[in-house]
Amino acid sequence: MNSDGSAAPISALNRDQIRELLTQVLAAQGKDLPAGESAELAAIGFRSLDFSELALRVEDEIGRELNFDAPGLRTIRTVGDVLDFLTELQDPA
Repeated sequence: MNSDGSAAPISALNRDQIRELLTQVLAAQGKDLPAGESAELAAIGFRSLDFSELALRVEDEIGRELNFDAPGLRTIRTVGDVLDFLTELQDPA
């Protein structure tokens, strides 16, 4: 816990935690996240703005900015791709 009473950011989110944030982003629009990871983003109505919101939520949770480029985003097609991308982006080793 920080001195201001807020929770200290965690260093990274795991795949399940990112999936929960993705569920919240979609639920705010009345959409459901399919159980599997092979669902195409276009089929579930996940747009680039949704990705931006999800990335911001991840940044809020980990307390730092994520740096990603457009070519990396163009490879994302499925729910699993989103989870892979954001998981790897937190640990660019």
